[in-house]
Amino acid sequence: MKINSCLKILGDKIVLVPYKKIHVEKYHVWMQNPELLELTASEPLTLKQEYEMQQSWFQDEDKCTFIILDKKILEDTKNEIDSMIGDVNLYLNDPDDIHGAEIEVMIADPSHRSKGKGKEALLFMLRYGTEALSITKFTAKIKMKNNTSLKLFSNIGFAEVNRSEVFLEIEMVFESSKKWRDELISKTQMYKIENYI
Repeated sequence: MKINSCLKILGDKIVLVPYKKIHVEKYHVWMQNPELLELTASEPLTLKQEYEMQQSWFQDEDKCTFIILDKKILEDTKNEIDSMIGDVNLYLNDPDDIHGAEIEVMIADPSHRSKGKGKEALLFMLRYGTEALSITKFTAKIKMKNNTSLKLFSNIGFAEVNRSEVFLEIEMVFESSKKWRDELISKTQMYKIENYI
């Protein structure tokens, strides 16, 4: 999505940057992992296909993707590739609901899981989606065996609305309100948008 192509979001533990060509090779390595493919319901792509996908996501107005960087590693190394730990996405793929989006977060590097980084990325994307893209309804589709993600989304306020035994996934939904937006701002006080070049 071009709207987020020149900005980054800084937080306490993470930095979100737009998905660019420089990130593709490491992302491609992640997406050869059978566990990540299963948890994200993805198919393995060739490196060429991954570059094409990155360009498609950059052009499409219905996909908003940020790469999650570990802030401390980035400060220490000044290297985005070394700092990459996952991604967070919004898919505005329902033409009947312009204020709805599917949201997902992936911490690809296991050593960075269960440390609050995925939660911070998710909260930042919820705030960005609400403030920049006018999203009011967020949907998440999570594999039934992905207990960590199910717990994370539930703790943030998402509620189960559907369970698919065929796809082995649970659909969770959250609709924002004024009270929730105020709470989101208070939970994301470190949230800061800067230009990204």
